[in-house]
Amino acid sequence: MNISGKRILVIGGAGFIGSHVVAELLKTDVGEVIIYDNFARGKRSHIEPYLNDTRCKLYANGGDIREIDLLNDAMQGIDGVIHLAAMWLLHCKDFPRTAFHVNIEGTFNVLEACVNNNVERLVYSSSASVYGDAVEVPMTETHPFNNRNFYGASKIAGEAMCRAFHDRYGLSYVGLRYMNVYGPHQDQTAAYTGVIPIMLNKIDANEPPVINGDGTQAYDFIDVEDVARCNVLALQAEATDEFYNVGSGVQTSIKQLCDLILELKQSYLKVTYKPYSADDARRMVQNRIGCPKKAEADLGFKYRYELREGLQKLISWRESNKGQI
Repeated sequence: MNISGKRILVIGGAGFIGSHVVAELLKTDVGEVIIYDNFARGKRSHIEPYLNDTRCKLYANGGDIREIDLLNDAMQGIDGVIHLAAMWLLHCKDFPRTAFHVNIEGTFNVLEACVNNNVERLVYSSSASVYGDAVEVPMTETHPFNNRNFYGASKIAGEAMCRAFHDRYGLSYVGLRYMNVYGPHQDQTAAYTGVIPIMLNKIDANEPPVINGDGTQAYDFIDVEDVARCNVLALQAEATDEFYNVGSGVQTSIKQLCDLILELKQSYLKVTYKPYSADDARRMVQNRIGCPKKAEADLGFKYRYELREGLQKLISWRESNKGQI
């Protein structure tokens, strides 16, 4: 899809990844970027700098994907949609019915609105959670779905609906399976935050960072700016009815991650190791590293930020936004 002069709706555009997608779109010659967000997780402060660009607008005072009439109104005259709105993994665990209404029913609403309004192209945010624990490393896009949690189940459902809408109505789409995304605008203090902000918060409080298990569990960490760039590339790509891993393909253990953060923070705190509960030990994904080759071949995407550089950017952002995050 040629996005020059086109109108793009970013659903969840005030969120962690969405706000960076908005910034990335505004680097192009796109005609207009409309942000649709209910601010359940997103923040106005994330998008205020971009609203100074005359091409960037906030739909009404926000917008919820469970509001069908609002969604259809927002999509009138839209050429491309990037759908990032979702409840996060641990939130889904605690509130599975709400997760169903937001992640599954809400995604159906988005797909239906795309068809009703003749949207040319959709980029759907899925997750590496669909894979569950690794059967093979690195995980290719043909890796089996071994997910066992509500969040991953909702993303599998979203993927299946994208494919069904493509088959039934010809909706052009691609889906992106994010690995472990980190960076500025991620929730830093909320109950459902990620491993990196939790470690940084401990260190900033001069408390030992805590590692669950022995620290050998390993993941694929990817900077949010790289993820945003992949979304824009996916919007412009010729590929359709395909899903792509979005990651670095680099394996990093939690112990290695913690050691690097301590080094960057110039901290000499000692790590505390905490055994998993029996329930967490049974459900915890121990190994998930994505193969990035398909995304590079089809979308032209290759990550730019090594983990050290990305973490340093995040630490600098936290320092400059103290008291605001």
